[in-house]
Amino acid sequence: MKMHKLAARVDDISPFQVMVVLERAKWLATQGEDVIHLEVGEPDFVAVDSVGDAGVKAIKDGKTGYTSATGLPELKQAISDDYASRYQVNVSPERIIVTPGASGALLLMASLMVDAGDDVVMPDPCYPCNRHFLIQAGAKAKLIETEASNGFEIDLKVLSDHWGVNTSGLWLASPSNPTGAVLSKAYLTEAWERVQSLGGHLLVDEIYQGLVYEGENFSALSIHDDIFVINSFSKYFAMTGWRLGWLVVPEWAIEGATKLAQNLFISAPSVSQYAAVSAFGPEVLAECEMRRQTLNARRLVLLDGLEKIGLPVVAPAHGAFYVYVDVSAVTNDAMEWCLALLESEKVALTPGADFGVKNAHKYVRFAYTCDGSRLQEALGRIARFMAA
Repeated sequence: MKMHKLAARVDDISPFQVMVVLERAKWLATQGEDVIHLEVGEPDFVAVDSVGDAGVKAIKDGKTGYTSATGLPELKQAISDDYASRYQVNVSPERIIVTPGASGALLLMASLMVDAGDDVVMPDPCYPCNRHFLIQAGAKAKLIETEASNGFEIDLKVLSDHWGVNTSGLWLASPSNPTGAVLSKAYLTEAWERVQSLGGHLLVDEIYQGLVYEGENFSALSIHDDIFVINSFSKYFAMTGWRLGWLVVPEWAIEGATKLAQNLFISAPSVSQYAAVSAFGPEVLAECEMRRQTLNARRLVLLDGLEKIGLPVVAPAHGAFYVYVDVSAVTNDAMEWCLALLESEKVALTPGADFGVKNAHKYVRFAYTCDGSRLQEALGRIARFMAA
């Protein structure tokens, strides 16, 4: 009898707990319930009209074939020019690898820099797919416990204590998912110096770059050319379904990254690339700035409302569109609390177990991806749920 068996590494990849919440929320909505979605990390904006128009034009003009494996030259140049104009950083287009989403960039990074048996240091909590891409490469994440009291930042003074012979690097994110925290330039500079002394590489996930409300809006590329940086058109440019991101590599890694991109992807979606060239136009950037201000107004509504109902925000929510909340005063199981809240009050949130291990049962992530009136309604429902 034939045995049906998946690769062993599949068992090591955890499913998203939030999918249980999301599926139930969608079912409730089909039953006519008014569900407020604060669980999914996707803004309620779509691409600015001129970006969409450029995509339609690309289709009409028949620009739907393969592009260069590393991306359209004009898009790579536009990204390079944007680094120069907005962040005063010189990044040659040759160093920019355009990928199918930031997920493609993370997969490329794991394949490029990690051998089987290696580990990569990451903070706990962090974006879970980073760990899973390492598993796909035969490696693993080494999570360092962090504390809410210092914004869930790794204490760099003890980084060497967690560094082993098979440790290949340190992966950080700013702004962070799930906490919304923004790392300072001084912190990332120290991280780079310490990683260099340990003989590893530094990757900085800048997928939420531009969505900064307090703190420094800069690129880690301003610190050193040998830092790897990942970015995306999904968040700041609200192009989630267009599936387009990029990875910036040092010059010495261009050839290797190109070979992998050729084999892993052939190329990123051509229509998305032609559309994205227009995303750096002044009218699009002006609209994105207005949206950033809208998100900041929502952030303030949520921060004020959560304080009033007694749910403390435990990390400096200075960027992205998330706040990380301690619910330990009302439950010892955040997942069960999220499910009960959904059933009772039709508010969907993400449990902390999706992002880390240490004390994950205490935390819940709120995504302020709906308008202020809906956030106020959600806060009222949560307060009622807590009072019941």
